[in-house]
Amino acid sequence: MQLKKTAYGQIAFCHDTPADISPEWFTETFWRQQNAVVGSSSGRNITWFVAHDSERWALRHYWRGGLIAKLIKDAYPFSSYESTRAFAELQLLEQLYDEGFAVPKPIAAQVVRSGFVYRADILTKLLPNALDLVGLLAERALTDAEWQALGQLIAKFHQRGVYHADLNAKNILLSNGQFYLIDFDRGELRDATPDWQRSNMERLLRSFRKEHGKQPTLAFDEHCWQHLVAGYQQTNPIGLENI
Repeated sequence: MQLKKTAYGQIAFCHDTPADISPEWFTETFWRQQNAVVGSSSGRNITWFVAHDSERWALRHYWRGGLIAKLIKDAYPFSSYESTRAFAELQLLEQLYDEGFAVPKPIAAQVVRSGFVYRADILTKLLPNALDLVGLLAERALTDAEWQALGQLIAKFHQRGVYHADLNAKNILLSNGQFYLIDFDRGELRDATPDWQRSNMERLLRSFRKEHGKQPTLAFDEHCWQHLVAGYQQTNPIGLENI
């Protein structure tokens, strides 16, 4: 990860990202001027999909969540560039991507400092033909083998000590037959211990149940979860029977 100073902060970018990257690249306006906006995500906050040469990138701004978001939408306390959420996520993604984990290819992140606070954005490569698990389950059921493959994938992340702070059904994508985990904001590498791994899996199950409650026709039930758990325990047998 390389660093580049800007007028109001810094850009961190990965080894094969164009060195002429500038703050404008982190704005929707810049890409619209190039006629390069090719889509966007739906949800609480928009992620823009843009075209750069032969690649497609996802541009995401960091927004506050929870009650504080009603007062402070996107500003975070600044202590150092290294500890900002954007640079920490980019560094984690770069390490995982280089190790062959199923994550989006990281491109760059920007931090804009204003006094004691900062705002940030991140660019990652857009996964082709990707659909998040909620959207996918609204269209079709997964096979037992697919649920088991998903469980095995999550177990591999856990065995490596990868803590995903927001492991939920919308942060799992299927792209050309391969599952991926996305959105590693506040993620980190930890000692691989059963306590946080179980808690992570419990969070994922709550997510599936919540989405099923909102969409009763969603192709998810306890049978699906048991196949996911079976796949997980083949790789990381920590005891999830009681979840």
